[in-house]
Amino acid sequence: MEIKPIATVNSVFESRFGTPRQPGIVADAEAVLTFLPPYNDATALRGLEDVSHIWVIFGFHAIATEQWRPTVRPPRLGGNRRLGVFSTRSPFRPNGLGLSVVRLREVLHQPTVGLRLSGVDLMDGTPIYDIKPYLSEIDSHPNAIPPLGFEKTAEPLAVCWAPGLQATVTPVLARLVEQTVAADPRPAYHRQRADQQYGMTLTGHEVQWRITKSGAEIMAITPL
Repeated sequence: MEIKPIATVNSVFESRFGTPRQPGIVADAEAVLTFLPPYNDATALRGLEDVSHIWVIFGFHAIATEQWRPTVRPPRLGGNRRLGVFSTRSPFRPNGLGLSVVRLREVLHQPTVGLRLSGVDLMDGTPIYDIKPYLSEIDSHPNAIPPLGFEKTAEPLAVCWAPGLQATVTPVLARLVEQTVAADPRPAYHRQRADQQYGMTLTGHEVQWRITKSGAEIMAITPL
């Protein structure tokens, strides 16, 4: 079966590092999904106007193509434990497909046909292969059992700002940066390292932050 992208994503996340590992972790992370011809027909979106969440099937376009392997080392588990690829959400998959449930904020008709989303874990430029409505009665299973080690999400980092820095950016950007850093995009094997500094590209800005004894400090935000 041959599949083709039906849409592309314009996201606040412009690099792999900093993009959340799962949807919903950064609630203010927005993206616009723009449909490509011939799928940019507004009638194909009829019925989505009052929908709150959708499933998005996408491609891991920023992952280097390599030979498929049956096991992977999930960063969340420290990178030193191998699991079968089908028991993880690793991007290194046979067909490079991802699946996320995201918040649908608005159905767009002008200037292009698309969807405004939030809570995304999608990089800028991500190809979209399909969308479907999220059905809570069918899709939600609160008592489902995950693989060992994935039972709970990691505790967020306590975030502070360098003196005077927060006042130099808009409240929208400040919330996005703080939520993204709090989600701790570091691989698990970095989490024993103290006073490490990191940089990431976020919605047209270079963000510099560091790990402290009490959490993380946002050090600088520079427009690109």
